[in-house]
Amino acid sequence: MSELQFRDYELNEDIIKALDVLKYETPTEVQSKVIPVALQQKDLIVKSQTGSGKTAAYGIPVCDLVDWVENKPQALILTPTRELAMQVKEDITNIGRFKRVKAVALFGKQPFAPQKIELTQKTHVVVGTPGRVFDHIERGTLPLNRIKYLIIDEADEMLSMGFIEQIEKIIKQLPKERVTCVFSATLPEVIKNLCRKYMSDPTEIEIQASGITTATIEHALIEVRQAAKFSLLSDIITVENPDSCIIFCRTQEQVNAVFRGLADLEYPCDKIHGGMEQDERFEVMNAFKRGQFRYLIATDVAARGIDIENITHVINYDIPLEKESYVHRTGRTARAGKTGKAITFVTPNEQKWVKEIEGYIGFSIPNMKAPSDDAVAYAKEAFEQKINKQPVRKKDKSESLNKEIMKLYFNGGKKKKLRAVDFVGTIAKLEGMSAEDIGIISIQDNVTYVDILNGKGAMVLQAMRETTVKGKQLKVHIAKK
Repeated sequence: MSELQFRDYELNEDIIKALDVLKYETPTEVQSKVIPVALQQKDLIVKSQTGSGKTAAYGIPVCDLVDWVENKPQALILTPTRELAMQVKEDITNIGRFKRVKAVALFGKQPFAPQKIELTQKTHVVVGTPGRVFDHIERGTLPLNRIKYLIIDEADEMLSMGFIEQIEKIIKQLPKERVTCVFSATLPEVIKNLCRKYMSDPTEIEIQASGITTATIEHALIEVRQAAKFSLLSDIITVENPDSCIIFCRTQEQVNAVFRGLADLEYPCDKIHGGMEQDERFEVMNAFKRGQFRYLIATDVAARGIDIENITHVINYDIPLEKESYVHRTGRTARAGKTGKAITFVTPNEQKWVKEIEGYIGFSIPNMKAPSDDAVAYAKEAFEQKINKQPVRKKDKSESLNKEIMKLYFNGGKKKKLRAVDFVGTIAKLEGMSAEDIGIISIQDNVTYVDILNGKGAMVLQAMRETTVKGKQLKVHIAKK
């Protein structure tokens, strides 16, 4: 762990201000090794496990390096899942909040038109899944001529999901003069070949996995027959009494069954899997982030890169069949230096998978006995007290950032021939205002959203009720979204 602070990297003051508010204090190991190299605009291959702080490791340099004045995208970040794309977009927006960095997320199972409209506006960073990104490239809605930075995140997961060919097609469309960074938990030969083919003398950084996998997570195995799993889960939950827990299952059907079982017991829980509508998945994940329920039952769709604070327990209801998945699942707990517990249920005929996982992580997972009836009875009272108590609402990272920011709604957009410069020109002329007090502007067909920074929102709201934009008097109020 480096003793350097983020301030020591000579970052833009607006980035430092956001990091301070976000309480990013001391860089993690991957951040301390990646940020100085990335700021020198060198190609990078980074082998680092989940939970190590990778997103900020590339997000901070990207936000620092993009030129705010440029309207077309300068950085493209590819991620394997829609959830991760959305989260990376949020992280980039938070880190670049005071520099007014605009990030857009592109992924499938969402209407194409709103994404197309967003890309016609000033955009600095595009984050997306390979399929939808390539779709936009083919339709000519994602301009690539100003792209200077390409980040491929979770490259090994891209490989296992069959995205590598699509990534190659995307790379071939990008400007040759660019910085390319690849982040991956493992580096299979196919990924190495991709790097050799499209990168220029890359710096290689490897963060040892052992510290991440073992130092702060207590691992345990319990042998159990398939038919007895749910009863064991109920006992484990009672005795362990977690504040916040993810229960991983192998299939959507199993997730549904466990969810129904826990819901019947009136435990505060919800579920997430690939068979659900995207909006519903985001809704569940956001509610879990806010601490609205304690138990999330999930397939591996929730295991990749999703950063939720203070998950105390991960329970593998079904052992993962891919050894890498064990690390990604258990990496949901003990994030940012906190401790956590990972308990895996294993049936008598699944020892083969245990051996594979142990070989991969480099240590034997200790066996644990199922709780006795006495232990369950003893723990019942404390468990019921906690289960009936409203969970503590977790603060969203962006809440503290948004204290000084007010998002204003105007009832006019593209159809009234309004552009971002019209809003900037009008608002910046108000007494006590400058262009630096105006944040991200999103113009849609009939409405416009403008972020007012530095606690000046109320003043602008009042003034704009009597001020025209391009000769048009618009209705203005605090945005609901």
